[in-house]
Amino acid sequence: MPSLRRLSCAAAAALLLLVPACSSSDDSSSDTTAPTTATAAASATTSTPADATPEGTTLARYADYKSENYDDSAHWLCRPDQTDVCDQDLDTTVVSSDGSMKVERFEADPDAPIDCFYVYPTISQDETTYSDWNASPDEEEFVTLQQAARLGSVCRVFAPVYRQRTLTGLVAALTGTDAKLVGPKADPLADVLDAFRTYMAKDNGGRGFVLVGHSQGADLLSQLIKKEVDPNDDVRRLLVGAYLAGWWVAVPEGKLIGGDYEHVPVCADPSTAGCVTTWASFAEDAPPPANTIFGVVREGEGVAACVNPASVGENKSTESVALHGYFPSERGRSILAPPKEALPRTWLADGTGEVDTPFVSLPGLVTGRCTTNSRGAHYLEVTETVGREERRVTDLGGRLTPEWGLHLLDMNLVMGDIIDRVKDQTKDWLN
Repeated sequence: MPSLRRLSCAAAAALLLLVPACSSSDDSSSDTTAPTTATAAASATTSTPADATPEGTTLARYADYKSENYDDSAHWLCRPDQTDVCDQDLDTTVVSSDGSMKVERFEADPDAPIDCFYVYPTISQDETTYSDWNASPDEEEFVTLQQAARLGSVCRVFAPVYRQRTLTGLVAALTGTDAKLVGPKADPLADVLDAFRTYMAKDNGGRGFVLVGHSQGADLLSQLIKKEVDPNDDVRRLLVGAYLAGWWVAVPEGKLIGGDYEHVPVCADPSTAGCVTTWASFAEDAPPPANTIFGVVREGEGVAACVNPASVGENKSTESVALHGYFPSERGRSILAPPKEALPRTWLADGTGEVDTPFVSLPGLVTGRCTTNSRGAHYLEVTETVGREERRVTDLGGRLTPEWGLHLLDMNLVMGDIIDRVKDQTKDWLN
């Protein structure tokens, strides 16, 4: 994918500081092969009419839960009972390879039968070790618009604000300069658990839910699964699916289950509920290097699972299939480059093709497959498929350094595929 550009120098410099402390292998080869995929059967825990929690009924374990921080509506970025960032314009211009364009209007579904619980990635640029409760339009709100708002077409969206380890704090921790805490101490996992338990106590009412997170958000949701979902049959029955991007879920080599979770499997079928879809994206021409941050298990044993949201299933894992992405219509925008100055909105190579919607989709421009390289990294390999008649700009941005891969695009690249999979899983869960 030679035309994918680097982000702005400012964004890249901030993350370059993180790289030296995040190595995982000494192998210098960059050969890639088909992945060692799961071969053992594992059935997802799905809800059936016989065992489903009646709608409107709060699970007994949460019935008396008293929230510490999430009775305050200001501590939610998105909720179905308020007007917020998830209600912004999500219309999309679909730009085809021949240069033709059409507008795809977004419609939320206020009667969606399930919920989505979203936790955003490391995004706060607060100068303290942990962020405060004040969500920034350019940080927490912007990334939530990119990664969660579109889910409103298939689920009610709940997205809590949480006091995360900031970019400032993460840089300090990974470079060994965080001996002194800057600002008030916080516990991001405690916040996310409090938010989830508050949701389960006051809003869930026996509905199925999907967990969606990226980077730090995926890490926190993985821990939430270990504490709240995996060990509890009643909660597990309500799990429609989990989408954990830009982090790792450990499984034994060749298995769908085990490792991080005892009962919740990695997805092996596109329409089976109750399982985890997880991936980390790298360009075909820049596979994970020896000191990769993603695609490997950095703590514990096993391998990092990889499930392509566009092609879930063992028999499809080696095929590179078209990814259904949604990107900011301003070229060069990413989750770490929020709108502070105008960028081009032209998506044809000849400088024409200006779009006036907030999002753009580029069908057929990139494909993806789960694969592994000789270092043992398991990852989503993203390939440009530029044809002879291609008229579009093919520069999607998103590159930092090789260790990071296409981390900033993990969600954008497959947002449409996530929505399709949630639809399929919802049908399975309801039936």
